[in-house]
Amino acid sequence: MSQALESISAYRCFGGTVGLFRHDAASTGCAMRFAVFTPPAAADGPVPVLYCLAGLTCTEETFMIKAGAQRVAAELGLMLVAPDTSPRGLQLPGESDHWDFGAGAGFYLDATEPPWSAHYRMYTYVTQELRALIETHFPADPRRTGILGHSMGGHGALTLGLRNPGIYRSISAIAPICAPRRCPWGRKALGGYLGEDQGQWADYDATELAARVPDAPSRPPILVDQGLADPYLAEQLRPQLLEEACRRSGLKLRLRQHAGYDHGYYFIAGVIEDHLRHHLRILGATGRSADHA
Repeated sequence: MSQALESISAYRCFGGTVGLFRHDAASTGCAMRFAVFTPPAAADGPVPVLYCLAGLTCTEETFMIKAGAQRVAAELGLMLVAPDTSPRGLQLPGESDHWDFGAGAGFYLDATEPPWSAHYRMYTYVTQELRALIETHFPADPRRTGILGHSMGGHGALTLGLRNPGIYRSISAIAPICAPRRCPWGRKALGGYLGEDQGQWADYDATELAARVPDAPSRPPILVDQGLADPYLAEQLRPQLLEEACRRSGLKLRLRQHAGYDHGYYFIAGVIEDHLRHHLRILGATGRSADHA
């Protein structure tokens, strides 16, 4: 795994710093970019770290620019890490033909079908390579790591979190794709990246994972927020399927549904503080944030 890190730019923000970085990633075989918000509390020692996975068409900057998370993260002493949503610039056949597949649409999985399998390995990138890089170069406490995401990134947060409870102690999602095996976006992505063997698909489906997760009742609660005016709710997101799977397995899910809210970042900005506080309650406060937890 490559540990060399190039700083692209840095900006002061609520007493902390938003930095944009680039590195050569072994898992994807190309340069990858990510953003980090380092809170002021990090000056006193390692802080909890929250990986923030964005949705279709987004980049590593989208969450940092639009979500409005830094003010509360600075108060709570939370580091925020936002990776890009796919490899970039590979010029693979068909990579840029569709907004919901290929560039900007990595779906946080490890592809097994060529030509995607050589580069579209976002599951390994986020869970292993990026995490190792963050823990090497930034004051992140590896024992206090959480994950959240929006839309495709919500799918990523749920699946990565459910499959890796030893890494991600806290999980939340905003308007997530809950059952990709049973929605058009998901079937397109899973079929294209993983092939027709649907046995592989279940490992990247939050509803399937929630139904069979081991020691479900003992795991920390998951927070999901969903707008009821979301145009993708019925066909693409399907949170009721996740809710039913959690009910069957005993996995604790807090599904909040909001009348009048849609799928975008105005909705995210309205609920992001609740998500950061949800994670901190599970991960534990640190340093200057302790009085605000």
